[in-house]
Amino acid sequence: MPVYSEIIRRWATDMRRCGELTDPAGTGEVGMAHGEAGTRIAVRFTVNTHASRITGIGYQVFGCGYSMAACAAAAELASNRSLEEAMAIDAVQVDALLGGLPTERSYCAHLAAAALHAALVSASGNAQTVQADYRPRDEGHGPRVKPDNPVYRALMDSAAPAGALEEDRHLFACLLTVAADEPYDTAAALGLEADELLEVLRTWFPAGSHELLLIPGNPGQAPPPAYNEEVLQILLSHVPPKTDDTFSAASLHLARMIAARTAHPGHLWVAMGLFERPQLSAAIRRLLPSLAAANSQNMRWKRYLFKQVCELGGGMMCKSPNCGECSDYSICFPDPDEE
Repeated sequence: MPVYSEIIRRWATDMRRCGELTDPAGTGEVGMAHGEAGTRIAVRFTVNTHASRITGIGYQVFGCGYSMAACAAAAELASNRSLEEAMAIDAVQVDALLGGLPTERSYCAHLAAAALHAALVSASGNAQTVQADYRPRDEGHGPRVKPDNPVYRALMDSAAPAGALEEDRHLFACLLTVAADEPYDTAAALGLEADELLEVLRTWFPAGSHELLLIPGNPGQAPPPAYNEEVLQILLSHVPPKTDDTFSAASLHLARMIAARTAHPGHLWVAMGLFERPQLSAAIRRLLPSLAAANSQNMRWKRYLFKQVCELGGGMMCKSPNCGECSDYSICFPDPDEE
């Protein structure tokens, strides 16, 4: 499956301006307004100015590698520019500096430009934080799969194999259903090979309607969003040693599926087709127990995984070394009512 291009990887790991400026002249945010924190991709830009020229710029990203790269590129374009020149920077220029974002990730350039412009407006006014709004068309946060979905029902109403947990059947039925509803090859949308998809179906739904899911992809079919290979490697490191064939295969398949679904905007549990967030945490506790133990503070799963990637690369995406004292706590951690 496709991965980040070399130029996007380079910008995503460019930490020169990653962080928040102290006492900035202007602050602009997207996705951090009241009630939004933790529900969507979020970006913050801060700027310092002198004589209507940018003298310092910083950014924070609560999202994927593409959004990190877009913000780094926007900061580069705006550095040392006049406020007027920086206000002319748009998503097209950000995208060009990145060598072209995948079509399904083009919104990342818009997010970066919107937050940058909000910071410039703030700096031109009274330095109060300015909230901008930009929402990807497909950034939904409610369940994508409902109990009456025909594919989900066909799978769940089929005879269960001996010993199969209903929770695991529900997990894989949701994943299969949400992938089948997308314009991609179903196996690829789940980070699997065709034979692995067939293995999932035969294991959990041996009597199900497989013809709903095993339609071959077209040769010219667009690939699904590219996932982060480092996220996959982190997940694979938590697959338990082989003890029981069914359990081991389920753990491996779930790791690959989670990696693939982190490439989609919004909450990970939504991208996986689950009905609510606790179902994702429960599945990880069952099938990837060491990963559940590692996320001991119950950080949002996508946030946790990308934080691990950042730290492995020597970067720091947090504004505070202590989560409990950070003003962005609600972005990283779910409300107790969600659990």
